[in-house]
Formats: sequence, C-alpha cells, structure tokens
Amino acid sequence: MTERYYTTSTAFLEALAEEGVKYVFANLGSDHPGLIEALAQARAEGRAGDLPQLIVCPHEMVALSAAHAYAAVANAPQAVIVHVDAGTQNLGGSIGNAVRGRAPVLIFAGTAPYTMHGELPGGRNEYIHWIQDVHDQRGIMRGYVKYDNEIRTGKNVKQLVHRALQIAASEPAGPVYLTGPREVMEQPLEPHAVDPAGYRPVEPAALTGQVAAEIAAALAGARHPLIITGHLGRDPEAVPKLVELAGLLAIPVIESASLRVNFPADHPMHRGWQFTTSTQNPVLAQADVILIIDCDVPYIFTNNRPSPDAAIYVVDADPLKAGMSLWHVPARRSAAANGKVALEQIAALVREHVLDLDLIEGRRADVSAAHDAQRAAWDALERPDGAVITPQYLTACVRDLLAGEDALFLSEAVTNFQVVAEHLRLNKPGSLIGAGGGGLGWSGGGAVGAKLASPERTVVCLVGDGTFLFGVPSSAQWLARRYGTPALTVIYDNRGWRAPKQSTLGVHPAGAASARDDFNVSLEPEADLPGVAAAAGGAFAATVSDPAELPSVLKEALDAVHSGRSAVVAVHLPPA
Repeated sequence: MTERYYTTSTAFLEALAEEGVKYVFANLGSDHPGLIEALAQARAEGRAGDLPQLIVCPHEMVALSAAHAYAAVANAPQAVIVHVDAGTQNLGGSIGNAVRGRAPVLIFAGTAPYTMHGELPGGRNEYIHWIQDVHDQRGIMRGYVKYDNEIRTGKNVKQLVHRALQIAASEPAGPVYLTGPREVMEQPLEPHAVDPAGYRPVEPAALTGQVAAEIAAALAGARHPLIITGHLGRDPEAVPKLVELAGLLAIPVIESASLRVNFPADHPMHRGWQFTTSTQNPVLAQADVILIIDCDVPYIFTNNRPSPDAAIYVVDADPLKAGMSLWHVPARRSAAANGKVALEQIAALVREHVLDLDLIEGRRADVSAAHDAQRAAWDALERPDGAVITPQYLTACVRDLLAGEDALFLSEAVTNFQVVAEHLRLNKPGSLIGAGGGGLGWSGGGAVGAKLASPERTVVCLVGDGTFLFGVPSSAQWLARRYGTPALTVIYDNRGWRAPKQSTLGVHPAGAASARDDFNVSLEPEADLPGVAAAAGGAFAATVSDPAELPSVLKEALDAVHSGRSAVVAVHLPPA
C-alpha cells in the first residue's frame, strides 16, 4: 500500500461527500469490506469528517425510507448501502416510494466477487459468494430507478457517482442504483478529485412564451377556473407563487392525492382535498378552465371527473407520466416546466390582461363562503361518537396538541388520508411529507431521516396499525434510539386493514364478502404495537380507548419526545 490507504471505496465515499451527502444509511454485508476499511482508515487518519457519516440500519426498508425523508426535508440527495441481491430485494416497497415520491437517493450494492482463486484482493472466500451470484442483480431495480450502472474500475468511480447523483437530483428527481464487485471496490488508487460543479442538476425549465400566454389568457377569461395540484409543495418556495396566482384571479384550489402542503389550508381559495373519492366533486364538475400543476392523479375518472367541455392545461416536470403505463388527461396543452417558474410566468402575464374585476370579486366571495362552510362542516365532526374515538376527533386532538409548535408531520394513515388532511389543515409549506408511493411502512424510517435533516423540529408520524407493522418497527425504533432522533407516532388503530375491504366493496358492493363481512382484513388478536417500540427503542408506550383520556395521553407522549425519547400511542378507532 502507499503511505495513504486509498481505494475505490475511499473514492466512492469521497464522491458522495463532494455532492453534499451527509449520511449514508447502510445495511452492511460480505460485499462491503472495502467500504468498512475505508471508513476505519479515515477515522484512524483523522479524516472522518471528510466522508459521510454511516447510519447503521438493521433493515433496508428502514434505511431507504430514512434517506428518502432526509432528502425530502433537506432538499439534498442522500445515499443508501445495501447487501448484494438480498439487500436489494429487502428494500421492498421503499424503492417504489422513492420513485413516486421523487426522492433523489443513490443506492449502492456490492455484487458477488468475480474471481475465486486469489487472483485479486476481495475475491471469493466465503460460501455465500456463490449463493449470491445472480444473473441480473441490476434488473431487480430497473423498473424503479432513473439510472443504473456497475462500477468496473476505480479509475472513473467518482465520475459515475457524480453522474448518478446528477441524474437523481434532476427533475423529476428519483432514485439511482450503482453496483460494484468486491475486487473493484478494493482496487488501490492514487487520490484524485472530480469537480462536482460540472455535474449540477439540470436547471429548472420554463414554459414557452406561447404556452404561458395561452394559459394566462384562459384563466383570466374563465368564469369558473380551477387549479389542481398534488406535489407542488415539494418546493416550499413554489407555494407562495400559487397563493399569488389564486389570489389574483380568485381561483379555487383543490389538492388531489397530496402529501405535501401545496396551498395553505386556511386560505379562502382552498377548496379541500381529494384522494380516492367515490362521489363527484362539484367544484371540479363546474370548472370551465383547469390548470393541473405538479399532480400525478388529478381525479379518479370512474366517479369524479371534469366537464367534457373544460379546457385543461397540464404543467409538470413529467407531464406525460412515462413511468405509468396507463395515464391520460385530455389536455389542450401539456408542458414540461418547473412549477414555481411556470406560476411566476403565468401570474406576470395575467397582470397584463384587462380583468373583469366584478366577476373576480363575485367569485372570490362565493369561493370564500364555500370554504368557510366546508370548514364548519368538518368542525362539526370533531367529537367522539359516544364512548368511541373517531378519526376526526383524534386528528383534531393532534392538531390542537401541536398548535404553535414547529412540527413536521409524516402522513401514512392510508384510508384516513382524507381525514388527516381535512382536520390537520396545515398551512406552512414544508410541514408535511408522505411516501408518495404504495410501499407501506415508510414513516418508521422516514421519521429518523426527517429528524436528522431537521433536528430542531418536532417530528410526528400519523400511521395506521397495518402501516406501523409494515415499517419494521423494531428496527426503526432501535434506530431512533441509537441516533437520538425521537418522534411522536400516533397509530390510527382499527385492528385491521381497511383498504382491501374498501377496494372489495368498490368492485363487489353486494357480493358474498359484503353480505358475510368476510374480507380477511382483521388484525385480531391485537398486537401491543407501542410495546414493540418500548422493547426495541425504549419508547414511551401507551394505548388509549377512552375519548376523555386522549388529550392527556397525547400530551404525556409529546412531553416524552421533548425530553429526547420517542413515543408511540395506539388510539383505538372503530374496528376495520
């Protein structure tokens, strides 16, 4: 060896640090001796601060969920290290969440060594190296990542890492996947640098002048304009731009399938949320001009759709949703553009129009009145049903508990997404994140990443009982304890999976399953979910069924979090 220990593994970790990656969420295995040695050598040489900090994660689902949430909160790419094919597969639904949630994360996995007679350092010397040799390890991820590649030599490892992260961070952002055999990761190198400035993400795109002018004119001339958004709030700076445009023309805003704060809930132009709605939204049906901006699922076509005469415009970094095999909105214009930039352009052009101020102010009054009536109807639901805690009452108690606190909410309540949105009613951009995909269990690890990214904030997870179990809670809660990332987790505990039941009733409303209440969704006998957190992570643990006790139990749990200890409260709701 040269005077300084330096291998492909060292260069790989340096490249991550050069890109601003602060943490590597890792589940290590037999493919990682080079990385383990590189980190140890850096500590021995006093250079540990030059490399990302390793966060040891006992499960890969938790690791990627933590990196995903960190990237979402900090708006900075992160990295995950997993173990060959087994660790890659153990990422499970978290990789689907990363791609749908547009999370810029680099995932690295080793591969089985390609030598077996001692030809190179790192060759096969354990029986598992034959067991882990699969035909197409990268193929496991290819349906979910923006880019995949294999590190074949240390000579260009930094180029590959920088390029991978450039792709990951360019909109639409998403995960990337690199692999490297042990022999390559052990390759001695001369220290070298690559300037990350040459690998910046692609700059935000603007609308063409013609398209921006057409959208501005259509909105300015509409009698019943509408804006639908879903993930504009990924960029908190874009939210005030939407507020400006909506206020300028008195345009109602609907958040559809949203797991971000895209528009302040208390703004008079806010007209609510829709997820898997089963009835027609009257605001959507009435609209004559609709701007769909940064939204993956603007409405459910089978039971909630716009008028066939409505003029629809779609603006998104990915307006065609090429990663979804079946997707279509009959738009007059579909434009690939950054939401913040596009809204600035449209608002500037609207101001050049001669506006019908009487029409706009009349619409403002009507939308504001409807907004107030909608909130009053929701307020009326925020009470127990006799001795039973309702989801609406639970969410209102959480909202009141956190009032005035700088809280960061992770929502994974699934069949209660709508309830959480309507009764939490968040206003601050950046105060809510969700997985974005269908891989349940994201919030357990996500809370760790969110707290690492924003240690000064109170992290709160709102989850279902099935979701909590999916998140490998023993691993997630242990991780929170080890790295000092306490969070308050509130479980909407209906002792079952309501989603499959709802799906079955949607297709077979009068079928045998409905007639016999035979859905195979019960989670009885009930597991002591808070007890899992207490055993694995030393968390405050409580289960509550009495509506009168709920506020005080939640307050005790929050006090525990403020003192540096995680808390998990299971709240009994009507059974699924």
